[in-house]
Amino acid sequence: MEMNQLVTMNREDHNDKNKAEGSQENGRLVAEKGPKVSSGTGQVSNGYPSTSPQSPREGSGAGGDRPGAPGAFRTLVVQQTSLDPPRETWSKKMDFLLSVIGYAVDLGNVWRFPYICYQNGGGAFLLPYLLMAVFGGVPLFYMELALGQFHRSGCISIWKHICPIFKGIGFAICIIALYIAFYYNTIMAWALYYLLSSFHSTLPWTTCNNAWNTPNCTHYLSTDLNVSWTNASISPAEEFYTRQVLQVHLSPGLHQLGAVSWQLALCLLFIFTVVYFSIWKGVKTSGKVVWVTATFPYLVLLILLVRGATLPGAWRGVVFYLQPDWDKLLSTTVWIDAAAQIFFSLGPGFGVLLAFASYNPFHNNCYKDALVTSSVNCLTSFVSGFVIFTVLGYMAEMRQQGVETVAKDAGPSLLFIIYAEAIANMPAATFFAIIFFLMIIMLGLDSTFAGLEGVITAMLDEFPHLLARRREWFVLGLVCVCYLGALSTLTYGGAFVVKLFEEYATGPAVITVVFLEVIAVSWFYGTKRFCNDVQLMLGFSPGLFWRVCWVAICPCFLLFIIGSFLAFPPEVKLFDYVYPFWTTVLGYCIGVSSFICVPSYMVYHLLTTKGTFKQRLLKSITPEPPGCGGPHRDVIITNAV
Repeated sequence: MEMNQLVTMNREDHNDKNKAEGSQENGRLVAEKGPKVSSGTGQVSNGYPSTSPQSPREGSGAGGDRPGAPGAFRTLVVQQTSLDPPRETWSKKMDFLLSVIGYAVDLGNVWRFPYICYQNGGGAFLLPYLLMAVFGGVPLFYMELALGQFHRSGCISIWKHICPIFKGIGFAICIIALYIAFYYNTIMAWALYYLLSSFHSTLPWTTCNNAWNTPNCTHYLSTDLNVSWTNASISPAEEFYTRQVLQVHLSPGLHQLGAVSWQLALCLLFIFTVVYFSIWKGVKTSGKVVWVTATFPYLVLLILLVRGATLPGAWRGVVFYLQPDWDKLLSTTVWIDAAAQIFFSLGPGFGVLLAFASYNPFHNNCYKDALVTSSVNCLTSFVSGFVIFTVLGYMAEMRQQGVETVAKDAGPSLLFIIYAEAIANMPAATFFAIIFFLMIIMLGLDSTFAGLEGVITAMLDEFPHLLARRREWFVLGLVCVCYLGALSTLTYGGAFVVKLFEEYATGPAVITVVFLEVIAVSWFYGTKRFCNDVQLMLGFSPGLFWRVCWVAICPCFLLFIIGSFLAFPPEVKLFDYVYPFWTTVLGYCIGVSSFICVPSYMVYHLLTTKGTFKQRLLKSITPEPPGCGGPHRDVIITNAV
């Protein structure tokens, strides 16, 4: 298949006597005197229609462009022949925006942000959160979108064009994405189990007369005058979650996980089936699916927000959520939590932003996209806090307890126990339960689409001749690997595995990987060169603020998170199970297993590169010249005089 790439180059003509034509075997070079092509239907070097001028000079309609005038410009058109198919693109700009928003807005926005906010000073927490977003999260977000859009490559092959010795970062990102797929989709399987259980006139987690209930099960509200709540009491929602869905009581810990729950195995199989048929054809199909999966959660959040605001006691929850405690700003923990929350919420470093942006038109305004999508993400987290805490205030009112007593659980327990119980005590409980757990599934699906697409794009770009025409089979194999890897999380002790992966396997590794990514781009590739790339795409160069953030502030921001994790390792506990020391060692080994790709590839690259050690080192940190970067690498020539 032949793909013609047109590159326009202005050349000043001091001798307009003749018209020159030239040709060659693998392309045709045509240089002719006359007006330069600057219409909206022209093409740029990557084969996309030009939506904006490539330079201010090209965008002007100067009268000096008339043919025959002294100093007139000539149009130089270069045609290149390639056997590779053109790169896939988004059908619409909105497909890209919804995909990025769906990726960034995930389950953590609903359960993690509200909990961290009230735990770290309520409204006062918004100050460090916004500062960390402005100086750390958003610059990293913008940088990854710009890199992916300019180089049009996945997280592995892109390093040829930036700093080849850091190519191991791409492999590390792919392994981290697999670890996430092993446990993240299990949470959606839990939500699907709840969704199927919601199609009853009486929700099963509202009563204590089920087979899984214990004598300590107590259904208590302030209207139940004959029921008293003691320290030994357990709500029916908690017993449904722990004894029926997870069946965690059948496993003593990580050393004995028990059998696989066949109900959860079927739920997860359905989830992965939906994932496969949503991404198997590429962004053309996933871009359509996100119109539902990315917008439906906002509709549900709006419904739940209105319903929560009308519940008795809702104001107690809102006050508890936002009441500022300024003294907590003096605590280092608050700033650590703010930095970690904004980082994992926006999600740079997982290869997803690079992959999504690589399917954009060359002149797409990724700067505006970065500001819009990151703002939507942060605003969603803030609004989710109202959705959660209006209901927690209602529960506190019904139980005649403090909000801090009701909101003692964090993570999935906040959704599957506290919020599920609150919904069960509302009028029209079945309806609200169905839409709530549908929302949880939709939030998770978007992130899974994105995470796997990051791996798929990386592998297809790195091994195009092997995988490009076998995408459907490769995606099927990847989904099967993810399903098999997730089986340990479907056992009776699977919740312990999920917690282990969440705490150790992904967090520290991905932060370290992003730190190296920023160093490679800002210090080795060079901020000046990167800003020139952005100017070539957008027509303007990033300002001083962005340059300072990329060179100094972002590395310090990431080092701050890494240092805090090493200085204050998390004390991992789930329900009544305290993780023993050997599980901490196991967790660190899982985290290192992905990061080890970075130094391993550095050694491999230095050993396989020819020349003296100095020559090898110099070649390892020098970007490959244009045209040598693989199937989608295009030569971009502008403003040549």
